[in-house]
Amino acid sequence: MAVVNVEELSALEKYLGLTKGNKYSTRGDQQVPVLQTSDGPSLVGLITIAVHLAKQASKGHLLGSTAEEKAIVQQWLEYRITQISGLTNREDICSSLKDLNQYLEDKVYLAGHNMTLADILMYYGLHPIMVGFTVQEKERYLNVSRWFNHIQHCPGVRQHLSGIVFLKNRLYC
Repeated sequence: MAVVNVEELSALEKYLGLTKGNKYSTRGDQQVPVLQTSDGPSLVGLITIAVHLAKQASKGHLLGSTAEEKAIVQQWLEYRITQISGLTNREDICSSLKDLNQYLEDKVYLAGHNMTLADILMYYGLHPIMVGFTVQEKERYLNVSRWFNHIQHCPGVRQHLSGIVFLKNRLYC
């Protein structure tokens, strides 16, 4: 999981246009990512570091533009860590995706009307899951699939990750 988190942070740096190439390490049994800042203490955890990078890049809009939007971004960042990261049990994956699918029923983005850090990190977290899904499994989570396909086509987000193919017409069996 930690290697994936470090790769996500590197991809996020590139998306944000940060060129200095931070050095990451990991800590503990769960291999939590750690960033040693040049002018302060170490920052620990995917979300903490990601928020720091967005602020460092002067991309505060990715954290939400209103108090409510900021809270929703934070909510989905927490969801990413507690409900998506490290999922291996098929039942847990389906449960988390069912909740997310329901939430996305009438939404283009997780928070507000623009892409936020929550969308980017959720995309990175879901990518390994979506890669392994069959067409039928993607169809089962239609709203997640629609959202995921939209985010993967936003400039600069996908980078080195493989593109996931989605059918434009629903299958009926």
